[in-house]
Parts: sequence; structure tokens; C-alpha cells
Amino acid sequence: MKRLEGKTALVTGSGRNIGRAIILKLAAEGANVVVNARSNTEEAESVAAEARELGVEALPFVADVSDHQQVSNMFAAANEQFGGVDILISNAAIRPHQPFTEVTLEEWHRVRGVVLDGAFHVAHAAIPCMEQKGYGRIVFFTGDGAFKGTAQRSHVSAAKMGIIGLARGLASEFAPKNIRVNVISPGRIDTSRDLSWYPQGGMRDTADIPIGRLGHVDDIASAAVFLVTDDCGFMTGQTLHINGGTDFF
Repeated sequence: MKRLEGKTALVTGSGRNIGRAIILKLAAEGANVVVNARSNTEEAESVAAEARELGVEALPFVADVSDHQQVSNMFAAANEQFGGVDILISNAAIRPHQPFTEVTLEEWHRVRGVVLDGAFHVAHAAIPCMEQKGYGRIVFFTGDGAFKGTAQRSHVSAAKMGIIGLARGLASEFAPKNIRVNVISPGRIDTSRDLSWYPQGGMRDTADIPIGRLGHVDDIASAAVFLVTDDCGFMTGQTLHINGGTDFF
């Protein structure tokens, strides 16, 4: 029997890259999946089709996680098709690169809305059903840049560090309900990305990575699967740094 057979997983930002890899790893373990993209219906449907080829059911759903109503609609659809969500992977993010003095209030709200408010919205929607089932697994995403501090990305770092506090609070509150909450902090991963977010380059550099290579999306997806299976039954409120040994202090 596959480790996640009979479970349903929802992964935000799963139309490509890390999110897509997580969807396929979860599907390979038997989980039905909800594939979320912010606006690209074609990408969401393509990943859902890949998941179905692995023998599970898949629901593609376009929703902006910064919008509470859109998130509510997505979970309502998941509840109708699957009877609820057992596993939540909150992966959606944006990473604009701006000098702090040029960050407008609107841009601050936009980053926080996707990164931190988005994590709140999806957790807030998922946890009531998880409580009823007496089972839940939540994985949030932060990033190495939040820990070491990255110039011209203070708004992103602030939002991503907020996720650590959210995860720890939820982990303590809901552990008695068999809901575990953990965080993954990826290092430099070999993905397609919006290069306008990295005007100074460096995302392909490996000189400061002791393992000597960029991470692969499957490195992160495998960690996500570990965190939501019983292999990780005694871990909650923790952050896994998957960065090839990079020292960010």
C-alpha cells in the first residue's frame, strides 16, 4: 500500500517547478491532489493530467492565495470532490527585488498578501476539516534569504520569516489534534524563474554551496513527502534547511 493512499493533498503554486514536483511525488504515494495556480489554467490542467497518469484523482483550480474568497472557493471545491484536504503544502510565493526606500505601501501589501497572508488563508481554510478528521499535515515554505538577509528584498524576508512564527504557533496549538506543521527552507534550486526578481544574478552560482551543485526540485519534493508521512511522526514546528550545506550566518 502506498504511504498516502486515501489522502488528499492541496499544493499551492503547483503549476510548475517545486510545486509541480511535489504534486507528482504525492500522487506517486497514492494521494489525490488539488493543483493550484494563480492564473495559468493550462499549467494547472497539465500537472493534473500528469498526476492522473499515476493513478490518482486530480483537481486543477486557479486561485490567488492572497484573496481569501478565492481560497475559500478552492477548498469548497476540494471538499465537494474529495471530502476535504488532509495535506496542505503552502508553496506559492513572489520575490520582487527592490531597494527598501522604493518599496511602496502597495508593494509591501502585495508581497505580504501572497507570502504570509496566503499561508494564513490556506491554513485557516484547511484546519477545520483536519480537526474533524483528527488528521492533518501542513508544510509551509520560507527561504534561505529570509535567514541571512538579502539586500533589496527586506519585504520578502519579513513575510517569509513571519511564516516561521505562524508554523510554530499552529504546531503547538494543533499537535493534540494530530495536525503536524513544519517548514521547508530551500536553498538555490534549479528551476525556471522570473529573472526580474534576481537583477544581480547569482541564482546559478554554486561556489558557496558545499555539495557543489544547485538543488533539484525533487530534492525539495522528497523532503515534503517525508514531512507529511509517518516517517516524520515526531516532528512538528520545525524548519528543514535544504540548501546543500550553505552557511547563511
